[in-house]
Parts: sequence; structure tokens; C-alpha cells
Amino acid sequence: MSDAEKVPPHIDGHSVDDHMLVGRTLWAILIIAAVAGAVAGLVGGAFRWALERTDRWRTDMVEWAHTQHLWGWLVPVVVSAAAAAAAAAIARWQPLSAGSGIQHVEAVDRDEADPPPLSVVPARFVGGLLSVGASGMVLGREGPTVHMAATIGAAAGRLARLPRDEIRLLQTVLSGTGLAVAFNAPIGAVFFIFEEVTKKFRLREAIVTMVAVAIGVGVSRLLIGDEPDFLHLGPVESPPLTTVPIFVVFGLVVGLLGVVYNRLILLTLDLFDAIDKLPAVLKAAIIGAVIGGVLFGDPRMAGGGDVLAQTILAGQHIALPAAFLYVAVRFAAGPISYSAGTSGGIFAPILALGALMGMIGGQITDAVVPGLPQDLTSAMAIVGMSALFASIVRAPFTGLVLVIEMTAITSVTIPMLISGAMAVVVASGLRSPPIYDALRVRMLRHHAAEAEAEADRGGPDRGGAG
Repeated sequence: MSDAEKVPPHIDGHSVDDHMLVGRTLWAILIIAAVAGAVAGLVGGAFRWALERTDRWRTDMVEWAHTQHLWGWLVPVVVSAAAAAAAAAIARWQPLSAGSGIQHVEAVDRDEADPPPLSVVPARFVGGLLSVGASGMVLGREGPTVHMAATIGAAAGRLARLPRDEIRLLQTVLSGTGLAVAFNAPIGAVFFIFEEVTKKFRLREAIVTMVAVAIGVGVSRLLIGDEPDFLHLGPVESPPLTTVPIFVVFGLVVGLLGVVYNRLILLTLDLFDAIDKLPAVLKAAIIGAVIGGVLFGDPRMAGGGDVLAQTILAGQHIALPAAFLYVAVRFAAGPISYSAGTSGGIFAPILALGALMGMIGGQITDAVVPGLPQDLTSAMAIVGMSALFASIVRAPFTGLVLVIEMTAITSVTIPMLISGAMAVVVASGLRSPPIYDALRVRMLRHHAAEAEAEADRGGPDRGGAG
């Protein structure tokens, strides 16, 4: 046999043996991703189940407090303060459990940070129940769920003794499973991976993501059921093409508000970091106490906002003065809650805030634009959710698909595309960075500063959440 005959055939510059090796490796990754997805679905489903019951307990507690006429207002204040302080103490023990966690997932995907240790899972689970559930802070369940799932993916890779790149792959892929479980939105979660986390499409990663998300959501539905997040919504007619200019203007306004919200998050984080004379646990307790007072006034002004969004999407309109008050309170309470340094995300509060903006926009449009063929309030509430998400997160397709899956309504897809595009144009034109890019940069700077401080003290580098 000649030397030429000994050379294996090549396909696209790679030998057949290379392609076989890739195939065998892919099958191994798929099996590991499926197992990790099942575990993430179980943990994420249990977290949602527990959080729903914690939310009901909080609502019952506030209702009971209203029956105690003299001192009842103290109950939610004390409970929220204590829960926020406990959540902050957990974040002090495991710094990576503070905040959303999505910025850390993105940093790991870029090889800018190490994959999270397994201790993040219990810290996120308990810390999230305290901060998102018991305290009622304006935070979302998706941040803790995404980070717990990513941690499970990284742990599975380490257990299988995979190379670092494959561990990072599983961490990234499983983060999408976490988002899918958090919102029962598997397709939106796949978009989230490629539009927000990796910012590029790779077929191999897509296949692993699809398997992990499918298994994870399937397992979670055994615990939380298979229904859209927002139920009992009436039919929403598709707005006529003559309303396109209305949705263009609406998208521009929402985009501008998204820029302000982004900057407010970063400003409050810097402000509370600058108050370094107060311990982190005490700062969180103070914020929790304020949120407790808000809860006593009106529970829908605090919390993740699911109940408020459900109310709006179900067609129960809120009077304009009250709606403006809701927007003002939640617009400030969201960034303030996030600055407490406890476990919690920003997706869910963004969606509720967008629904509020849409309801206001619909009522104003109905009043100032004569001869409209239909009431646009419900349509604009749905559009507002995706448009505000597009402006703040800068992932318009993820927001659009996420909202469609959560509402099971597709009749306003065209207005969602138009307003989402305008929101992104405004945010990009004003050079407002996507929120998770900004938070990731901030986190890495915080890590670097802590490492430098530890080096100056001659102590070990323990890192932090940033």
C-alpha cells in the first residue's frame, strides 16, 4: 500500500477520524446535558413551586396585617427587613449568589471567570426564596433559576472530568434550561442562549441546548404544570396596519425609558457601594423595610410583578393616575431592590413594568387619537413587555418569543417587531450598553479590585460577586 493510500480521506479539511471523534464527543455531551437538564428542571421546578407558595404566604401575611389596625403595618416591614437581611447574609457567605447571576454566566462563557461552584445552588435557592418571595423585593425568579441551572451544568462537566471548554459549554447551555423553566418558555430560552449569552450561533451548541432545554422543561412541568405564565387572557385582535405609526412612537418612548432604567440600576449599585460604613446586611435590611412598607400600601407595587402583569393582560384596566403611580414606584423600587445585593433577577420586573407602560400608552392613545377601530390597550401591554425588554437587555427576539410563549398570543407579533426595533434604535443611539454587559464589566472590575486588595494584604484571593 502506498503512502497516499494510508492517508485517511478528508472532509472539509478534517479527516474522517476527526469527524467520528466529534460525533462520539457530541453524543457524550448530549447524554451529560440531558442528565444535567433533568436535574436543573427538578431544582428549578421545585424553586418555582416553593416560590409560588412563599408569594401566597406573603400575600396572606399582608392581608392579615391589615386587620391589626394599630400595629399591623409593622408586620410586613419587619418580615421584609428580616428576609432581606438573611438573603444578604447568604450572599456574604457565597458572593456569587448575589444579584442576577446572568452576568456571571456570560463571563464564564467568555472565559473571563471560573465556572460557579456547586455551593451556588443552595445559596441561590434559599436566598431567592427569601429575597424574591418572603421579602417581596422587586426582583425576578429567573436570575436565580438561570444561575442554579448553569451551576448544575458546570458541576456535571466537572464530575465527568471534561475539558474546561466543555464545562463552559455545559454551563452556558444549562443556563438556557434555567430560563426555560423559570418562564415555561423553551423556545425563548434557546434564543436567549444565542442572542444574549454567546451572541453567536453554533450548530453543536444549538443541538446540546435543545436537548437540555427539552428535558429540563419536561421535568419541571411534572411539578408546576404545562400552562402559560399568564392565564385567562381574552382574545387580542391584531391591530390594523394604520396603527403602525402609533407603535413606532410607543417603541421610541419605551426605548428611552429603558435607557433611563438601565442607568438607574447602575447608579443605585454605585450609590449603595459608596455607603461603605454600613454593613451589607444592614443595608439590605433597610431596603427590605422600605419594600415592606410598600407591600402594606399595595402588594402589587412590590414583588416580581406577575400578579400585576396578569391583572393588566386579563383586561382589568387601572385608572391612569394609579397606573402612573405604579410605574413610578416600581421604576425606582426595582433598581433599589437589586442594589441590596441579594439573589434576584430583573427580567420579571421588566416585563411587569413594560405591561404597565403599555396599558398607559393604550389609554392615552384611545383618548388622543380619534376614530381608532379598536382598543389598543391590551395589545400595547403585550408590546410594552417585549419592547422594554429589547431596550434594556438588547435581545429583541428573545423578548418577543418569551412574551409570546408566556401569553400564548401571536396576534400582535408585527407591532412587537416594530416597537422592539424602535426601542433598540433609541437605546443604541444613546449608547446605552445592554444591562448584562454593563453588569458583567462591573462584576469583573469588582473582582479585580478585590484580588488586588487581597494581594496587598498578603491574603488569599477569594473573589466576589461584584
